[in-house]
Amino acid sequence: MINLYEVTETNKMIEEENLDVRTITLGISLLDCIDSDLDRLNEKIYNKIYEAAKDLVKTGEEISREFGIPIVNKRISVTPIALIGGAACHTIEDFASIAKTLDKVAHEVGVNFLGGYSALVSKGMTPADELLIRSIPLALSTTERVCSSVNLGSTKTGINMDAVKLMGEMVKETAEYTKEDDSLGCAKLVVFCNAPDDNPFMAGAFHGVTEADKIINVGVSGPGVVKRAISEVKGSDFGTLCETIKKTAFKVTRVGQLVAREASQRLGVPFGIIDLSLAPTPAIGDSVAEILEEMGLEYVGAPGTTAALALLNDQVKKGGIMASSYVGGLSGAFIPVSEDQGMIDSVNAGMLTLEKLEAMTCVCSVGLDMIAIPGSTKSSTISGIIADEMAIGMINQKTTAVRLIPVIGKDVGDTVEFGGLLGYAPIMPVNGADCSDFINRGGRIPAPIHSFKN
Repeated sequence: MINLYEVTETNKMIEEENLDVRTITLGISLLDCIDSDLDRLNEKIYNKIYEAAKDLVKTGEEISREFGIPIVNKRISVTPIALIGGAACHTIEDFASIAKTLDKVAHEVGVNFLGGYSALVSKGMTPADELLIRSIPLALSTTERVCSSVNLGSTKTGINMDAVKLMGEMVKETAEYTKEDDSLGCAKLVVFCNAPDDNPFMAGAFHGVTEADKIINVGVSGPGVVKRAISEVKGSDFGTLCETIKKTAFKVTRVGQLVAREASQRLGVPFGIIDLSLAPTPAIGDSVAEILEEMGLEYVGAPGTTAALALLNDQVKKGGIMASSYVGGLSGAFIPVSEDQGMIDSVNAGMLTLEKLEAMTCVCSVGLDMIAIPGSTKSSTISGIIADEMAIGMINQKTTAVRLIPVIGKDVGDTVEFGGLLGYAPIMPVNGADCSDFINRGGRIPAPIHSFKN
């Protein structure tokens, strides 16, 4: 039974501490749209998504109004397009036409983003997979709301290094294609190792082939709430700190569970998972970096940062899992640079480097996220950074990802402004030592020994 104290507490979290439901994401299977005729395929995709999602935004706004809970984004994820377009697409332009259809329907139903312009190539690439990957720069430069992701490795299969090399080139090419917008296309492109099927967050969302025809996933977020709670136990021991984070994560996830249940009932779509990630925004007080600093670090990047982040991530999961039976997705603390004011401040103060961020990704959700780097960075260097991050995911049996933005025409010392939820970022230096001979070897890095569990 919900009591008056809990209601008052939740209201305070919303009003003063930036608590929000970051997203309701409707997953839609497009497997029944497959057709060898491109025009018919595009028509079927448009109709299926429109029919399934036409009430999504309206429903989200109604729930937000009735319960007083901000729902920041309404999103759609679809079956990886490499699987859907394989029979009809024979050129890069063919695949890009599907991206345009996705963008058109996203605008029509009013969602913020649509994810699933994706390929799953952790072990090898089909001709359709490769064609889709090569079409990404064109697709992202001619659409506004479409997001793209590619899964390049897994603990079970190892890392597809041919795909890693290709993706380094595609990131660089996407930056070139969208250089008039400070290479913004790269902000909508992410590469994964161990990508989950049920991730509601962009740019990495896609609707997995093991999912139902339609599914509702909800992503909650509340860095401001966690920070406030930690500030009230200043100087306490780690046991008290952990307990405080756990209790707070529980409360935040409960709010998400309420929204998920309502959205599921009203849309007549089964509920999938709650993703209880602490995802920051550029808003003051909505920062994961500030949580870590509240624990006792002068800056994110100081000695102790990785330990503090490991503690935070673990306690968020422990608290959240008590609040919902179906927790999934990425679940934990995100560390995107451009979307987190505390991270930006730390980079500007010279306290946070790419190498330290990489170490932090070993113990938190996702990976090297929304990091602006010099536009002159070689594609092989980008592939090398991707390979490092994929290896961390593969060995540690966790999801890792890379979303790097080589900003054409800008260098270390410059700042790039993306606007809105994507924020702004200082250009970070990259180790310039050459790794091209390593990247050019081709083939696959084998799976680690613990992949053999079956």
